[in-house]
Amino acid sequence: MGCGSGTAAPRPPEKDDPNARRVFCVKFQREMVGLAEMPFEGHPIGQKIFDSVSKEAWKMWVEHMKMLMNEYRLNLATSEAQEFLIKQMDQYFFGEGAALPPDYQPPQAKN
Repeated sequence: MGCGSGTAAPRPPEKDDPNARRVFCVKFQREMVGLAEMPFEGHPIGQKIFDSVSKEAWKMWVEHMKMLMNEYRLNLATSEAQEFLIKQMDQYFFGEGAALPPDYQPPQAKN
């Protein structure tokens, strides 16, 4: 394939890079590949997550966060919404787990 062919080569499945940074993941309670860079740099939770949350657990949080943003109709331009998500994230990883919104109905599985 030459440059500019218009078709992107399919990405191979992500493999566990033996040189990747590893952490003891608080969510899975085992050593796993960590995040490549710190989220929320400048906020205390950023370092905490970088040190003890795996890449896989972070992906799970991102999906949970999307659900929270949709269910609560959060506007991330407001500091209230940002602080709400940070509190939920702290609970998700380091507390009793993030609670689901009241009246939340998970999407039905497609057949």
